[in-house]
Amino acid sequence: MNGILYLVATPIGNLGDITHRAIEVLKSVDFILAEDTRTSLRVLKHYDIHTPFFSSVYQGAERQRILSILSLLGDGKHLALVSDAGTPLVSDPGFPLVRAAVDAGQPVVPVPGPCAAIAGLTASGLPLDRFSFEGALPRGRGARQSLFTSLESREETCVFYESSHRILDSLQLLVEVLPTRRLVLARELTKVHEEFLRGTASELHTCLAEKDRVRGEFVLIVGGAETPVTADQEAVHRMLEELKAENLPNKSIVRILVNGLGIPRNEAYRIVHQKDDGERNEPS
Repeated sequence: MNGILYLVATPIGNLGDITHRAIEVLKSVDFILAEDTRTSLRVLKHYDIHTPFFSSVYQGAERQRILSILSLLGDGKHLALVSDAGTPLVSDPGFPLVRAAVDAGQPVVPVPGPCAAIAGLTASGLPLDRFSFEGALPRGRGARQSLFTSLESREETCVFYESSHRILDSLQLLVEVLPTRRLVLARELTKVHEEFLRGTASELHTCLAEKDRVRGEFVLIVGGAETPVTADQEAVHRMLEELKAENLPNKSIVRILVNGLGIPRNEAYRIVHQKDDGERNEPS
C-alpha cells in the first residue's frame, strides 16, 4: 500500500489560522517534511503535535531528499510537507518532490489553508475576475524593471512577493514605468502590525520613505491596464440592464461585455460592480 504525501498549509502569521483537518493530518502522519524545522516547530508546539521530522526540504537540498522520501512513501508511510508559512510550493520549495511523487504514482493530497497572495488579493479592492501570481520579484534591478515594463498592456491584476529590503526600490521603478497604475501593498498579513496601503507608486513610495524603518514581508498587487470604454455608452447601459434582469452572475456579465462589446476586462468589471454599488446605495 502506497503512503500519502500531504501538502499542508500552515499559518502565515496568526497561529489561529490553521484548519482542524491540518492539525489532524499533522498528528496522524508518520513524518513531517519541513522547509525549516525550527520555524515549523513553533506551530507544532502550539498545537501539541509531536510527530517527528524526517528531513528539511529547503531550497537547494530538496532534490537530494527525493529518493529517500519516495522510498518512505513506497513503504506505506504517510508524510506531510509544510513550508515556513502558508501553502507549500507557492513561491516555496517542494515542486520537484511533488512532481517526482506524481510521476511515481504516489498519492498527493492537498490540505488547503492560508496563502499570503490570496489573502492580500481578497482585501485589495482590485478586480479578482482574472489575476496572475508572479511569485517573488527578481533581486536584480534590471530584471525587475523589465518585468514591470511587461505589465504595461496586461489587463489582469498581478501579484508579487517583495522583501522590506527592496520594496522602496521596486516602488521607485514602478513610478518610472507604471506611474498611474493602481497599487496595493499588503504588509505583515494576519500579524499584529498588518497594514494595507493603496495608491499610486509615487504615493506608496512617499508613505514608506517617511518611516524610520521599513519592516515586514510585502504582497505587492498591481492593478491591470485600464483603457477607456470604446463601446457606445447607451448600448453598454442597455445590455447591462438586460443581463441584470436575467439574474446572471456578475462573472458571466463581465465576460459578455468583454466578448460582445469589446470592453476591456478591467473596465467591464468596474462597470458591473459600480452598478451593484449604485443599486445598494439607492434610498428605499
